[in-house]
Amino acid sequence: MDLKIDKENFEAIAKAIHSETSPVGIDAKKTHVIILEKLLQIEQRLASIEEKLAER
Repeated sequence: MDLKIDKENFEAIAKAIHSETSPVGIDAKKTHVIILEKLLQIEQRLASIEEKLAER
């Protein structure tokens, strides 16, 4: 499994989830919201692909 991410995207994500007040350095709530939003986007894309395949 290749989980490489370019430096620019890595820095943008790290900046978005960073938290000075968290003992682990990230805002867990914001991190989970981002993950859930991306999963919903993937789910929508998958449904669209499945719909197009079913039309064949």
